[in-house]
Amino acid sequence: MLAVKSMDVRDNFKDWCNKVTNGETVIISRPKNENIVMLSEKEYNEMLKAKRNAEYLTMLDKSISEAEKGGFVIKTIAELEDYEK
Repeated sequence: MLAVKSMDVRDNFKDWCNKVTNGETVIISRPKNENIVMLSEKEYNEMLKAKRNAEYLTMLDKSISEAEKGGFVIKTIAELEDYEK
């Protein structure tokens, strides 16, 4: 991970983009500590996927816990079909 001033990125944007596409993550420092992170689209998509997976696993854990405590409803096929009408 590299840290750089925003002015340096502005002056050498192509070079920094090349570093990022080659796997480097860049923290761009800005005034008032309003820093940003520059990363590749591939890494960004992997982070989003990991976040969605974690959220899904959390939901599954909650559902399993509720089911183990008896927090579920049993419906017959006929009752479910009545919902479609």
